[in-house]
Amino acid sequence: MTTHSLPTRVYVEDTDFSGLVYHASYVRFMERARTELLRSLGMQQREFHAGEAPIIFVVRTMDIDFRKPAVMDDLLSIETQAVELGGASFTLDQRVMRDGELLVGATVKVVCVENGRARRLPPEFREKFAQLMAE
Repeated sequence: MTTHSLPTRVYVEDTDFSGLVYHASYVRFMERARTELLRSLGMQQREFHAGEAPIIFVVRTMDIDFRKPAVMDDLLSIETQAVELGGASFTLDQRVMRDGELLVGATVKVVCVENGRARRLPPEFREKFAQLMAE
């Protein structure tokens, strides 16, 4: 299985009053990593949004385990692996790492939606994700 990695620096805007990364910032970091994973596969979300019946990807479930905090100026790596491919959904494991240490882990199920209803993943998406999982 291929792991996509996105380096991310922690800025003051990512922290709370205690100086630790605010919990919602990790969700933003992981969202960016999912977008960059798609981009690395040659898929742009805006292309899915274009057309008469736009397709969007919606987080259905997210199970997050906050283990250790990050602080301002930390250089993090947001690692993403595709672990399951369903008819209308895919599941990713995501990890926020600092110097090889796991800070936050998450399992994210994303559903493909068109006109407010789940729909099958586009064939080109399925093909690229299947290849990613096979590597």
